[in-house]
Amino acid sequence: MNTARPGQSRNNASIDPITFEVIRHKLEAITEEQAITLKNVSGSPVVTEATDFNVGIYLADGDIVNMGPQVIFHAGTMSTVIYSIIEHFSVNPGINEGDMFILNDPYRGAIHQPDISIVMPIFHHGRRIAWTGSCAHELDTGGMTFGSWAFGATDVQQEAMLLPGVKIVEKGVLREDIWQMIMGMTRLPHVVGLDFKAMIAANNVAARRFHQLMDRYGAETVDEVMRTEIDTSERRLRERLKLIPDGTYRARDFLDHDGHANRLYQIEVAAIKRGDTLTLDMSESSPQAPGFINCTRSGLRGALFTGLLPILASDIRWNEGVLKPVTIKVPEANICNASWPAPVSGATVSTAWVAQNVAVAAISRMVASVPSLVQEGQAVTKGQFSVMTMAGRDRDGGPFGMLLMDAMAGGGGAYVDHDGLDGSGDHSIPRPRIGNVEANEASGPFLYLFRSFVPDTEGAGTMRGGVTTGLAVTPHDADELHTMLVGHGVQVPNSAGQFGGMPGACAFHMLRKSNADIAELIDTHTHMHDLFDAGGSVQRFDSKPGHLQLHHGEVLAYSFQGGGGYGDPIRRDPARVARDVANGLVTAERASAIYGVVLRDGVVDAVATTARRRAIRAERLGGQAPRAEPPAGAGPATVCPRIADGRFRCLCGADFGPASADWKAGAQRRVMPAQSYGPYLTLHAELEMREFSCGECGTLLEVEVVRRGQKSLASIVLDA
Repeated sequence: MNTARPGQSRNNASIDPITFEVIRHKLEAITEEQAITLKNVSGSPVVTEATDFNVGIYLADGDIVNMGPQVIFHAGTMSTVIYSIIEHFSVNPGINEGDMFILNDPYRGAIHQPDISIVMPIFHHGRRIAWTGSCAHELDTGGMTFGSWAFGATDVQQEAMLLPGVKIVEKGVLREDIWQMIMGMTRLPHVVGLDFKAMIAANNVAARRFHQLMDRYGAETVDEVMRTEIDTSERRLRERLKLIPDGTYRARDFLDHDGHANRLYQIEVAAIKRGDTLTLDMSESSPQAPGFINCTRSGLRGALFTGLLPILASDIRWNEGVLKPVTIKVPEANICNASWPAPVSGATVSTAWVAQNVAVAAISRMVASVPSLVQEGQAVTKGQFSVMTMAGRDRDGGPFGMLLMDAMAGGGGAYVDHDGLDGSGDHSIPRPRIGNVEANEASGPFLYLFRSFVPDTEGAGTMRGGVTTGLAVTPHDADELHTMLVGHGVQVPNSAGQFGGMPGACAFHMLRKSNADIAELIDTHTHMHDLFDAGGSVQRFDSKPGHLQLHHGEVLAYSFQGGGGYGDPIRRDPARVARDVANGLVTAERASAIYGVVLRDGVVDAVATTARRRAIRAERLGGQAPRAEPPAGAGPATVCPRIADGRFRCLCGADFGPASADWKAGAQRRVMPAQSYGPYLTLHAELEMREFSCGECGTLLEVEVVRRGQKSLASIVLDA
């Protein structure tokens, strides 16, 4: 392995350190200007408001040099788009200067069909030096349903147009035949067309700036800087992996409903760390589904690296180098690696999302035993996404279509030393944004009744997860809107906690039927609880209600998952719990039931709290009084079980066995009803929730969601 340092090329030729840093920062500035251009030209709120896009610079062979900080999913897959184009089209029609290629085929590099990439080779004196590219989610790419989330599809051809890497710009000239063909397959050509032009403009800006850089410093110098950057990131990640004990770190999650039936699917990862390498093995995941929830290998690549990068490489520059020490293992015809022609249009918000969850959980367990890395690990942030689209006629009679991105505002996963953010955004988007309510309302014939936090939706913990949000919409200046609502996590708490932290709340989907006018609806529905308590007029849905006609006076509402907690909830500082109650994020009832904190007129009753917490520990031990006392809490969460002297141990000193075996065999286990952890946890009929505690002191060690009768997961097993 080459170990070139910054300022020294891979061939050991000296590059002035100042020149090296100037070029490196200029490459980052190019990507930033590329993103600004894309947002300024686009007219889609998915791009301009929710930043559901990414841009990047790549080597001549497609390896990532620099990626934007928008949606990491896209950055991880645009390189596979370029690999595919090089493989299939280098000879015919050829890759020439001034060309641009458009691709959305998930079996050739995309995550799903609405994520469209336009990539451009960059030449210098006739030699291909690099690529640049832009990717953005499009509001409609054709197929059987608006939005191209092909709920009900049975094969990929039903879902959307499939662009395998068509040359849309040839030698700098837009191909009108290709343009008209694509515009004829989307229901919103005025929006999608503007997005395409935004991506083309962004690529042109990046290419122009890249040429200026080569003209000033020379193509060879720029190329050497890019390759040295990749080598440096690879070296740094390999050095980091060496700090982590060799072993296997596992995580498991589930996906409810496949678009046809409410079947349950398993996504499981074994993160096998040996020396300076990491293998992410997905072999225990379910076979591919008949519905649109499947993911292709390229989508899996984007999902796993989305989970990995912010934890293992938070201070390492993200490029191909941080991917090289990692091997992905997954069988064919797996839900994580579907075989043609399985439908895949829901991949991003289904299997790819859950694959990201398990990567976060497993890799957070990896870093927990390393003092310099433990703060990077976290519980799962909002482990699901609910897609709501609306379509129909706008106020002026023209075509209307909208994808609400408000579902990004779920709860953030907690860390060992701080709470998760309320309404945090998604793990996959480092710079999260959701559309302003008024801006969204101005874009179409609907109104919000509310968009607000939902109390008691956090994953409880020593450090709690973030509280989620909920919202409700109703048609306005329209008799009806065609809506579609699909997601997962209504019957699976995907936002898993860490080391005794509890999972965040499940998602909710509901319809309130009414003939009320707008003023009455706004007056009587100001919070999600108003709909929860509305009685018989409210219809609750599972994860994928699919297509609905939303009529005037009716209300469609949904909420998202809260963030997972970190550490045992009854070790949380009572003052923090009291503050959460005062801020309306946690109710006093939940404070007592889950955190063991008793409040009198908002003030902590210390004596009653001590007694309540001891009672909770006794409940975990089947009614037996704890035989040991853990250290006092009220500080940051502590990893428990911890590894000491080659054995798993509790905070109280209890021994759970060697670190080379499953610690759960030495812990107290009980099966818990979902509602015992809060009113917003719901379990699929095939699932159960298991609680593992220390048999000596009653400290909560892990909350595990498993199939009924399924063997519990050995979450951490070190090599002997």
